[in-house]
Amino acid sequence: MLVAPSILSADFGNLSSEIKAICDGGCDLVHVDVMDGHFVPNMTIGPVVVSPVAKVATKPLDVHLMVEDNNFFIDLFASLKPEYISFHIESEKHPHRVIQKLRSLNIKPAIVLNPHSTPESIEYLLEDLDMVLLMSVNPGFGGQKFIPSVVEKAKKLKDLINKRNPACLIQVDGGVNDKNIHILKEAGVDVVVAGSYVFGNEDYSKAIKSLQV
Repeated sequence: MLVAPSILSADFGNLSSEIKAICDGGCDLVHVDVMDGHFVPNMTIGPVVVSPVAKVATKPLDVHLMVEDNNFFIDLFASLKPEYISFHIESEKHPHRVIQKLRSLNIKPAIVLNPHSTPESIEYLLEDLDMVLLMSVNPGFGGQKFIPSVVEKAKKLKDLINKRNPACLIQVDGGVNDKNIHILKEAGVDVVVAGSYVFGNEDYSKAIKSLQV
């Protein structure tokens, strides 16, 4: 299991040291939540803040856009050369265009599904994706409780991926901890985002390793 700590739960007063700590602690990706205050009822960070994060991070960036204008934000973050940029299917009328744009920028495209959205809604996009992110909370705020139905959803998605694009990864974000990590692994999840679980632990390395099952 790959682990992507979400810096949304980090201490922003000591962000550089927090990024260094999770990278030294063995994380696989650094998850960056970008919210515009329109698609979700919260605002977070832009490229001015993420640029120094990218310089400090020794692991690839995984940028999660929770925004209405995906193309605008892709243009803002592309120069930071993230490994992945994920965007919500609920916010995009032309997902193929966005996927093609990300490919042209040498960024791996990923699509996000909110808790109410079905895996079947993106079946015909799977062949063009590197990852699908399943939200196991409603997007917008950290520290929420895990929605159990995402486990069955991950299983359905895994079946579709096996048919369409076996190389595509499944990521889950929201309420992930050492209590539900094994059931997510069994459901076919490849990557987990963990914010409050990692940054709320005194030992980041221990928390990260407990999820790398």
